[in-house]
Amino acid sequence: MKSYRKELWFNTTKRRELINITGDIINCIAESGIKEGLVLVNAMHITSSVFINDDEPGLHSDYEVWLEKLAPEKPYSQYKHNGFEDNADAHLKRTIMGREVVCALTKGSLDFGPWEQIFYGEFDGKRKKRVLVKIIGE
Repeated sequence: MKSYRKELWFNTTKRRELINITGDIINCIAESGIKEGLVLVNAMHITSSVFINDDEPGLHSDYEVWLEKLAPEKPYSQYKHNGFEDNADAHLKRTIMGREVVCALTKGSLDFGPWEQIFYGEFDGKRKKRVLVKIIGE
């Protein structure tokens, strides 16, 4: 069995962003040389997420509205966590959206449905953050 590890780094320009990283993951698969196995992609920061869904702008807008209703950024005073920081909402949004995805790798390709894409979700951005890609298999 072979193993591959790579860190992808992102520096977002906004506090909240969704970035399609499917192409980056496909590049990692090619670099790994692994054809059959599993691909783990996980956010290495507690205020960011990795998830799978459709790459459709309306859906991305819906996420922003939905997440803001569930865990509004302001007022900062509504959260006990917000003493030295103002990012309690980002922690909650990450919990809702998830930390990682595990994907099947078949014949050197992600074994995905027709609209599935991998996204990095940033909820407390404007600084450098990373995603771990780990591929195991043959």
